[in-house]
Amino acid sequence: MRLLFATTNANKVREVRPVLANLPIELLTLQDVSPVEEPEETGRTFWENARLKALFYAAASGETVIAEDSGLVIPALGGAPGVHSARFLGANVPYETRFAEIFRRLAPFGERRPNASFVTAICLARGAEILFEAETAIDGVIASAPAGHNGFGYDPIFYYPPLKKTTGELTIEEKIWVSHRARAFRDFARWYGVTRSPRRHEDTKSKKFRYCV
Repeated sequence: MRLLFATTNANKVREVRPVLANLPIELLTLQDVSPVEEPEETGRTFWENARLKALFYAAASGETVIAEDSGLVIPALGGAPGVHSARFLGANVPYETRFAEIFRRLAPFGERRPNASFVTAICLARGAEILFEAETAIDGVIASAPAGHNGFGYDPIFYYPPLKKTTGELTIEEKIWVSHRARAFRDFARWYGVTRSPRRHEDTKSKKFRYCV
């Protein structure tokens, strides 16, 4: 199956490609198809934005499309940056500036490390039909200072207690195992593995799955 991953972000592709490596899938990205103007991400949730992008690119490209929306959620900041993570303070603002603003807003909490989550929602669409959706998250805390150069986005300020590192300090192998995005695509891979026959299959026990087989 040809599958268009609706992204131009090479870091996201690097996380996802190994997860899908054993499936009979030819993985494409937006760089492999005719240019399409990006849709405006107007959703109020990660679910809504993932659906919006999947349906938009499926209609525009004629391909089967998997899209994701992800971000950093900090409950102490009312969930910010949340669905606006990629556009927090402005689309082209450096992440170092975003980190500084997050630390400034968290200053009233003192030395206590506020809880945080990385969240990913993915959606698979063919034409106007949604075939699969999932949402996954990993929980951690905001680091006391940025650390690590192996990740991207907010990775340097997200501290993952089980490994005692920020996600910016993880190796690529660790990141593929831990990543909220990789977890969502592993859920897709499991779903795809049991839905290639024509009969209907039962849902797995993984939470927050929606199936339209």
